[in-house]
Formats: sequence, structure tokens, C-alpha cells
Amino acid sequence: MRDYTEQHIGHYMINQQESMYNKHLVFWAACLGLLLFGVTLITLGTVVLDLRLKFGLDGVEAGTLFSIMPIGILTGSLLFGPISDRYGYKLMLILACVGLCAGFQGIAYASGIDQLKGCIFIFGLSGGVINGATNAVVADISTRGKGASLSLLGVSFGIGALGMPQVLGALKDHYAWNEIVSAIGWLTLVMAVLYTCINFPPAKQQKGFPLANSGKMFADLTLVLIGFFLFCQSSFEAIINNWTTTYLTAGDHMEESSALYALSLYVAGMTVMRLLTGSIFRTVSPQHMLLISLLLMPVGILLLRSGTTFPVSAAGLILLGAGLAGGFPIMLGFVGERYSTQSATAFSFVLVIALTGNMLVNYMMGLVVQHYGVQHLITVAFAEWLVMMLICSSIVRRLK
Repeated sequence: MRDYTEQHIGHYMINQQESMYNKHLVFWAACLGLLLFGVTLITLGTVVLDLRLKFGLDGVEAGTLFSIMPIGILTGSLLFGPISDRYGYKLMLILACVGLCAGFQGIAYASGIDQLKGCIFIFGLSGGVINGATNAVVADISTRGKGASLSLLGVSFGIGALGMPQVLGALKDHYAWNEIVSAIGWLTLVMAVLYTCINFPPAKQQKGFPLANSGKMFADLTLVLIGFFLFCQSSFEAIINNWTTTYLTAGDHMEESSALYALSLYVAGMTVMRLLTGSIFRTVSPQHMLLISLLLMPVGILLLRSGTTFPVSAAGLILLGAGLAGGFPIMLGFVGERYSTQSATAFSFVLVIALTGNMLVNYMMGLVVQHYGVQHLITVAFAEWLVMMLICSSIVRRLK
């Protein structure tokens, strides 16, 4: 009788909490936030030539700018989880939007290189918070099919990443690049105002601070394995994003414009696959979707390896994008189910591991290219895929 009563009290409390916010409104608000993160990631790359001209930067100095933003994203990913679990998502999302606005304005109007570096760090920090908090809040509001819901959320990231270069390209004939960047910054401030008007799920850790109880995460081998799967996933995405254009244009096999277009098809493949996962394939189990994803990847790598023409290389990149589409949404879905009362902190845990992989492997890839040639992009990609297969099989066995 006591267990029956406690169960009903628990259900009543959950229903009361859910009645405090609108799930659909929160989901779409999260989508807009992740779209902003997609814009954030791509912005620095799209305006780097303008920044080099403005500040007279050489290649090394421009590379330093690129190294600052990942550090900011890593810091934001580390901070958002415990703070969100303790104080709720609303505060973090509002502050992140304000930070993004400051970062955009700084990139647009910075008067000195040190000021620019500081703004890029704030830019990355805020983007890391937005990325983590939007994923965690969607995991929290999804009672089932967390991976499918997170896949739909990921579509908005692809739209942001694909859309920003198009926006800049269309508007650059009419406005200065810094005016466009500044205008996008003011839009993020509008998002902050929107977030103040929306009710989000309440804080899950009303007493204490979540980090005090997070030691068990380090001892949870399944969670650590998920983190290292995402280590490989994130670094795989990084080397494809950063080195594919160099690989395709090496030896004059392809014009740079064609290589950039092929790379945009990789992002499109990822975005479409996430849309399908969240809609048509929603009833397919996460384990089966992971298997499909991992089987698409080697086909994509082989096509990229053998492709000396644009259609073959583009097909390989589309399949690679589709294959990589499931990694983050499905694995974060597993994390959200495993740590429902500390989901944001658990997301911080695995995202920090993932972003560390992004930075380390991308740096190592640079050394490989410098000493052995860009053709070894395929070797590194195959090695990462094999490690992902091994880790994934272990995770699936442990979850059963």
C-alpha cells in the first residue's frame, strides 16, 4: 500500500512539473538556440579573411583565433551542466544569448587583437552553453524516444551551419561584413528576451550542488565509454570539416569551389539523416539506428578514397554525413535515460570528453598532414571508425 501511494505521489509531482511548461514551446525554443550554435561555429570561418585584412594577421595568427573558440566551447560545456541542474536552464540560456550578442559585436567592431581574442572566447563559451543546455533540456522533456527527439533538434544545427555562409554571401554585396555579423548578434539578444518569456523545466537539484554528487560518473564505465565514443565522433567530424577541402584539392583533382560545395553536401547529408531519424525512423530502436550509421561510414570513406571526380566524392561525403548523424543524438539519449535527475551534469561530463577529442585529434591530424601528407586523412578516418565500432558494441552490450 505504501509503495502504491509513493508511486502515485511521484506521478503526481511529475505531472505537476510538466504542467508548468509547454513541451512543444520548449522544444522549438531549444531548436532556435541550437540553430544559433550552428551559426556560431561557422561564423568565424566565414569572416576569417575579413579579420585577417582588418588586423593584418598572418596564417599563424589567424590559426590562433581558431584555437581560442574551441577552448571557450569546452569551458561552456563544462560549466552549463552543474549550474543548469542546480538553477534550471532558463538562466543559463538567457546569459548565453547575451554572451553570444557580446561576442558577435566584438567580432564585428573590435579595435584591437586582444579585444578580439577576448570576444571570441566569450563567443565560444556562450556557444558551448547553448549547445549543451538545449540538448539537455530536450532530453529532459522527452519521456521516450530521446535519441529521436535529439536528432530532430540536431536538424536546426545543420540549418544554422549551412545557412550562415549563404546569408553572408547574399548580403555582402549590399552590406559590410561587420554590419551583417552585428545584426546577427542583435538577433541573439532577441532570443534572450524570448527565453525570459518561456517557462522551462524546473531545476532538478534543489539542494546542494550537482558536482558534489557527480563522483559516481567517473566510476560509471558505461558513461565513460559513451564519452569516449563521442571523443571519436567529435574528432571524426572535426577532421572531415577541417581537412576534406585540402584532401580534395590536393594534386589539382578538384577546384576549391567544388570541394567546398561537396563539404556542404556532407552537412546536408547529416541534417537530412537526423530529420529522418526523428520522423520516419522514429520507431526504429536506437541500437539499430547506430548500426545503420556505423555501416554507412566505411562506404562513405571508401568512396572518398576512390573518388577522383566530384560526383563520387560528393556521394562519399553525403554518406559520411548520414553515418555520423546518429552518434551525438543517440548517445546523449542514452545518457539522458541513465541520469534523468542529473542529466545536464552528465551531458557536461561526456561533452567535455568529446570536445577534448575534437581538439586533440584535429591537432594530431595537422601533424600527420605536415609530416606524411593529407592523403592519410583516409587512414585516420578508418582508424577512428574501427575504434567507434568497438566502443559502440561494448556500450550496447552493457546497456542490455
